[in-house]
Amino acid sequence: CRDLWTYTCISCRAGVGQGVDVLRTWRRVVGRALAEHLQDWRAGATGDAAGVGVRRFGCLSYAHKPGMATWLSEWSLAFAARTPGAIPCATFFLEPGVETYVARAIDAGAMLFKVHLQVGGFDPRDPLLQSVWGQLAEADVPAVVHAGSGPMAGRFTGSGPFGEVMAQHPQLPAIVAHMGVAEEHESVPMAARYERMRLDTTMVGTGFMERQHRFDPGIMPAVQELGLAGKVVFGSDFPNIPYPYAEQVEAVQRWDLGDDWLRAVLWENGMDLFG
Repeated sequence: CRDLWTYTCISCRAGVGQGVDVLRTWRRVVGRALAEHLQDWRAGATGDAAGVGVRRFGCLSYAHKPGMATWLSEWSLAFAARTPGAIPCATFFLEPGVETYVARAIDAGAMLFKVHLQVGGFDPRDPLLQSVWGQLAEADVPAVVHAGSGPMAGRFTGSGPFGEVMAQHPQLPAIVAHMGVAEEHESVPMAARYERMRLDTTMVGTGFMERQHRFDPGIMPAVQELGLAGKVVFGSDFPNIPYPYAEQVEAVQRWDLGDDWLRAVLWENGMDLFG
């Protein structure tokens, strides 16, 4: 399957250059040699993605402190406006005024948001965010939420905090990153429970993730059912990953869930969301 869907991080965290030091982070997580390889590779990210058949992708940024989300969103939206195949994206943080700038981003055409509970270190249940989750549900704008504890845990990661958000906003079109690892036994049934909730495959099944947490093969029948129902989408985090892009594609192929499932996850489910 050459035509792939992925909402991959193309140059946003790498290219903005205002306090987001990806290279330093990867040196700490994966070691200097792989981090330097990542630094060299990501410079041609958009061209590399097109070369392997990616047709649509999101530039997913996220803030680690107050005062960042607005300019990150502005940069991401401008990037999408000038980049063929890019999906208009935005982000938000737990801070005063969040409801206002999220509404502004939606009005500006944002089709996908990203928040990272481990990096941001905030509680998704905070009252300041209740109206934001409601806005996204009402506008039917998906949000990729890094809610699980893999590959790194945080104070508000795990299925509990974000599970409460979903219970309060059952129509929220959330896409839980990394399939909710390391709490896949909770995130997979949660995706089945809530009509608009989805999972993405980012890092799951790759050697990098498997060394930290082995995804339980016993849950694959449920993953197969979700994928065929349009509720699993392919994600890669390319180019901010310490391994080749193809390894993620090979990982989902190794699950051997059938050609229909693979076609749905690599192409149809993402295109149904964003065209």
